[in-house]
Amino acid sequence: MTLELLDVNDNVPQFPQSFYTIRVMENNAPGALLDTLTAYDPDLHENQYLVYFIIEREIANTSMSMLFSISPENGKLYALKTFDHEIEKEFIFHIEARDSGVPPLSSNVTVHIIIVDQNDNTPVIVSPWRAHGSVVEEKIPRSTDKGSLVSKVIAIDGDSVLNSRITYQFLQVTDATLFSLDQYNGEIRTMRMFSYRDPRLQRLVVVAKDNGEPALSATVTIKLSTVETAVKAYSDMTEVPLEYDIFSDLNLYLVIGLGSVSFLLLITILVTIVLKCQKPKSSKAAPPCRNSVVSERNSFADSTLVSNDAYWYSMFLAETRKGKLVVRQPAPKGSRYIVSSLPRSTGLTETSGSAPSTLQALDREKQAVHHLVLSAVDGGTPTRSGTASVIVHVLDINDNTPTFDKEEYNIKFPQSFYTIRVMENNAPGALLDSLTAYDPDLHENQYLVYFIIEREIANTSMSMLFSISPENGKLYALKTFDHEIEKEFIFHIEARDSGVPPLSSNVTVHIIIVDQNDNTPVIVSPWRAHGSVVEEKIPRSTDKGSLVSKVIAIDGDSVLNSRITYQFLQVTDATLFSLDQYNGEIRTMRMFSYRDPRLQRLVVVAKDNGEPALSATVTIKLSTVETAVKAYSDMTEVPLEYDIFSDLNLYLVIGLGSVSFLLLITILVTIVLKCQKPKSSKAAPPCRNSVVSERNSFADSTLVSNDAYWYSMFLAETRKGKLVVRQPAPKGSRYIVSSLPRSTGLTETSGSAPSTLQVTVITALPQAGPHELRK
Repeated sequence: MTLELLDVNDNVPQFPQSFYTIRVMENNAPGALLDTLTAYDPDLHENQYLVYFIIEREIANTSMSMLFSISPENGKLYALKTFDHEIEKEFIFHIEARDSGVPPLSSNVTVHIIIVDQNDNTPVIVSPWRAHGSVVEEKIPRSTDKGSLVSKVIAIDGDSVLNSRITYQFLQVTDATLFSLDQYNGEIRTMRMFSYRDPRLQRLVVVAKDNGEPALSATVTIKLSTVETAVKAYSDMTEVPLEYDIFSDLNLYLVIGLGSVSFLLLITILVTIVLKCQKPKSSKAAPPCRNSVVSERNSFADSTLVSNDAYWYSMFLAETRKGKLVVRQPAPKGSRYIVSSLPRSTGLTETSGSAPSTLQALDREKQAVHHLVLSAVDGGTPTRSGTASVIVHVLDINDNTPTFDKEEYNIKFPQSFYTIRVMENNAPGALLDSLTAYDPDLHENQYLVYFIIEREIANTSMSMLFSISPENGKLYALKTFDHEIEKEFIFHIEARDSGVPPLSSNVTVHIIIVDQNDNTPVIVSPWRAHGSVVEEKIPRSTDKGSLVSKVIAIDGDSVLNSRITYQFLQVTDATLFSLDQYNGEIRTMRMFSYRDPRLQRLVVVAKDNGEPALSATVTIKLSTVETAVKAYSDMTEVPLEYDIFSDLNLYLVIGLGSVSFLLLITILVTIVLKCQKPKSSKAAPPCRNSVVSERNSFADSTLVSNDAYWYSMFLAETRKGKLVVRQPAPKGSRYIVSSLPRSTGLTETSGSAPSTLQVTVITALPQAGPHELRK
């Protein structure tokens, strides 16, 4: 006898382990296989067929089924998105395995997904701060002692654990024997005192490298300029160092003056050119049009304004004989009528283009009911007529598109763009605004439905972030927003009516996440473990104004909320240290004296600008150390003289003077050109004993007014062997005296204006007097 035992579903599926830890490298590819989770069921047939699925759980309003997927047949687990360790570090959820028996049995397992960090963030240098790609410029006294703090480089890395550890080293340095760099805290200190051989400018290039594989790095270039100090006997060394700056006050004023004068010179030259080249244009107004006529032709009907029944009747008979339809309507004002004639095939749904006609296309939204009076007149004698009243109800069609509007002061304005400000850390489900549209149609043509036009941002659909009520257009937020992660959203909302065919319109919605002061300032320099105290050392011979330390804090908020101010909360001696409230620099206000305690305790508070303000504090313990003091006779450093008239100053003075001179000359020339007026030429009045000389092409002619001059001129010209001719002037008692070579004939006419010499043979008697001439 063989007994066969039938199977019943009495075994629960079993996973090999009750807890799975799966490590996933960040920046994974979407759809990557993470692991295979399989369960075992010792039953048979359908009792052992297993189905796998993720037990739903939401984290930050995001369902697990949107992040991970498991194959229901074989339990293979996949990632549906790319993960970032700096945003999402781990996930914990449950997976259930269920058999197909009746009743079904199931078991679940806990899955812990750990996002493993990659070295994907480059270090960012936050101190010393500089604009992108620029060079940091620092000043240091040449009398700085050995071991003094020159600057401190601070870099931060967004990665975690080992990848975020920063080390510092010199990439370039002008003098490697002069400065040292701590590879762990980034402090740059002097290894010896400056000598007169050291150049005034020192260039340091520091690289900050993280501990990742491969390592990522960032560099900063620091230009150190040394400034001179006045050297006196050691006992009198209390003076403030005199800083030499190539852009001192004098240089700054010279540069500003040179730029201002150059600008004025350029403007003056341009104005002069415009004034010289400008020509007035005569503007002629168009002559007024006389008896202008505007004519407009009706497209389908002729309308006439009539005031008596006789004209109406005659017009009616004339138009009906032409086969036209005649319509009479009362005028808007008065007792007259508007009579329109149109072909019988023309409907009344077209708009008349004639100015007096009131025929228009039927529009229910403008006028839903029309009252008409029809008159019928026969052609008999006497005429008979009858009237009938007609009421026309205009039916609605879906001819109006929904229009979004916004109500202000009980007036609705059309709106195509909505800007909605949402305060961060809002409650999920909070009402943001109500977006309503208006449709003037009736019944189903005016019933509107609102919905969000889908758009994905960073693999997230807008419908997962916002929701709008389809009935009333109320917009809700489905999650809590963080300004530091999401600053704004832009999407479209559509309003669609229920007509046939449906009409729709959309509006753009701009959601702005407003920042709240929800981030406390974080002090990144001087660095210290949480709650610990920073210890610094400073030489007791430090000069007044020397940099002791620099506090740097960063705030994750934006705009006004992230502005940091610094102040002392506690200080051992308030007369010894000063704190810059904007950059956090702690400097000495005087030199140390033997009465000052060796240990100084400073508590600095960094406060943001939010409301209410948030703050962080750091405690700095300063310990003063002694330095070996050399005798004054051993101080062999030669102070570099500061010359107020250096080469740069001289060039600036010369440039300023030259441009000023050119400006003055240009202004004077402009004034002369503008003030110069053309002078009318007037003939000089004749004066007594005046002599006018004019050069002829072949003779010299002179206008004389007395006999003495004539006689002297006659003797002088005849001695030269020339022929002298005297003629009376056209007007007055003067004479025109001409002298010409004897070889010149008188066949040519003199070109002199006042000469009246004609073609005549003239002989001069040498023994005769000046008044004796023979022809």
